[in-house]
Amino acid sequence: MGIHERKKREKVERKALILRCTKELLLEHGIDGVSMQDIAKKAELSKGTLYLYFPSKEDLYREICEEAASRFITYFYTQIRPGLSALEMIKLHWRCYLDMFGASYDMIIIFSMKHYIAPAFPFTPFEENFKTEGADSSRSPYIFYTMIRDMIQQGIGEGTFDPLVNAGVVARTMLSLFSYIVENVAKMPEPKRNAQIIIKEVKHSFEILLRGIAQEGIDRSLLLLPDI
Repeated sequence: MGIHERKKREKVERKALILRCTKELLLEHGIDGVSMQDIAKKAELSKGTLYLYFPSKEDLYREICEEAASRFITYFYTQIRPGLSALEMIKLHWRCYLDMFGASYDMIIIFSMKHYIAPAFPFTPFEENFKTEGADSSRSPYIFYTMIRDMIQQGIGEGTFDPLVNAGVVARTMLSLFSYIVENVAKMPEPKRNAQIIIKEVKHSFEILLRGIAQEGIDRSLLLLPDI
């Protein structure tokens, strides 16, 4: 291996180390209890070296969020098969979440950072913001929002969901519920935090929401999300 390749590999490994140390600190101390100095110390780097990789704490947090979101989105799209109904897509989306995050605390970390970076998330009306403020539609919040919105809209077209339903509002509501549940779990004392609590509460809340927007006559058993 040449010098250039070795340096490139070392840079990738150091960046991964920084991200891992940051997540460990955030889980232990919370978003307000972690500084760039703390991260540098845990990663055994100088603060100057840390800033070479991430100019600010916001950039570091955003990298963690976007990396996790990118992995999930890629995984979800690899699982899609032609001809899936809206309900099948929604259940697949939920199954992919369970596969990737069901046994980890990543969602607690990610949503804590998401609130730090964008306090209005996910309550901001996305479409209005992206039209008026020129925000980057490739960012994970907008991608997640459009994924859910499009699944609900497909369900309306298929006759599964009430045609009077606003798909965008439903998508924002789902994201808001998820955010609220994760935030509450994050506030629990560390020994009592449990990823299973998130799964149980989110599953129950989403099923209630799906029943609320379903057309009359739809078999309610079809609206149940899969368990782990």
